[in-house]
Amino acid sequence: MTIEALVRPSPVHDAADLLTAYLPGSFFHRSPRGTLLADGVHASVEGRPGGHADAAADALRDAREAGVRDPVVVGALGFLPDAPSSLVVPAVVRRAPGDAGAAPAVRRPAPPVSDWTVRQHPAPEDYADGVRQVLDLVDDGVLDKVVLARCLELASADPVSVPDLLTRLVLADPGAYAFAADVTAPGDRATRTLVGASPELLVSRRGGVVEANPLAGSAPRSADEAENRERIAALLASEKDRHEHALVSERVSEVLGRFCTGVTAPAEPAVIGTATMWHLSSRIAGRLADDATTALHLAEALHPTPAVCGVPPLAARSAINEVETVDRGYYSGLVGWVDASGDGEWVVTIRSAEVCEATLRLFAGAGVVGGSVPESELAETAAKFRTLLRAIGVEAAP
Repeated sequence: MTIEALVRPSPVHDAADLLTAYLPGSFFHRSPRGTLLADGVHASVEGRPGGHADAAADALRDAREAGVRDPVVVGALGFLPDAPSSLVVPAVVRRAPGDAGAAPAVRRPAPPVSDWTVRQHPAPEDYADGVRQVLDLVDDGVLDKVVLARCLELASADPVSVPDLLTRLVLADPGAYAFAADVTAPGDRATRTLVGASPELLVSRRGGVVEANPLAGSAPRSADEAENRERIAALLASEKDRHEHALVSERVSEVLGRFCTGVTAPAEPAVIGTATMWHLSSRIAGRLADDATTALHLAEALHPTPAVCGVPPLAARSAINEVETVDRGYYSGLVGWVDASGDGEWVVTIRSAEVCEATLRLFAGAGVVGGSVPESELAETAAKFRTLLRAIGVEAAP
């Protein structure tokens, strides 16, 4: 993230103004809880794997002692324990209150008129073969679930406008957790931005109240409402999808139970929708037992959930490393913020892309469990790609 002070429209009053004010190099996070725009770098936060929360708490304490008013740590962590991280205490933070998922009153930028070249990693038939490999492990009792991802690399002749892309994502799904974070690595010659609109809340903390909203079990959304009603009913009735969801919600409840009292989870999942997908959803809540446990401590304890990795986690990660052909980077990691009181909000980094000049790198994954069909899992990834592809003007997902 750039250190130089950036000129912003002033004054900033609401979420629409913050979205309009976003420029590459800033950090942007929008949710029903509110919108946060951060600029500049007061301090970088370096932490060991699994220890970023402690490093963030130290950085926040130092920032307060240095006179920073209401400091926060913002940024993203990657999927693997040793994956890149991009956490900072920003120099300037601006906030807007929540708007209950209402679309901000901003102009919708037209998608770019570009001819995109697309490279698939792996090829579709090879992804289906990877699903079969994982199913063999499930049948042998080695695993209960693995989330297998594939990657699209897209390139055009013209640089991608990240502010326009972010705005189109927000307007396409105002209720999603939209984000943009600078993830430029030391030595990179060009700015790299992680941008997306995730449907999945990993965890939030507000005072003593902790919430998580794991998603697992999915179906593509249709343009026909009658068809959508049938798909929702089929998703709720699907034994395979309900089993996949239960693996995730039970794990999240168990982890939160280590830090919270009175953890509650619904007996039955509900269905939530995005602009492109339907998902089985469980809202899980608890009351924090120790105020020293921050939102980022909770996020690190939960990550990776079976929604993006598998069960059991170590065996699932091993299968992912063996079968997937491209390093996930920040995909299926976490992005969000935590403040000096420990409150914060972290979401799962899905429906996202890493943007660098005229290229985009995006991933989509599907949960493989007993009963999975390779061709169906491939189709699910294609449907999930549509969130980003539509935002850049590509209608058909490979």
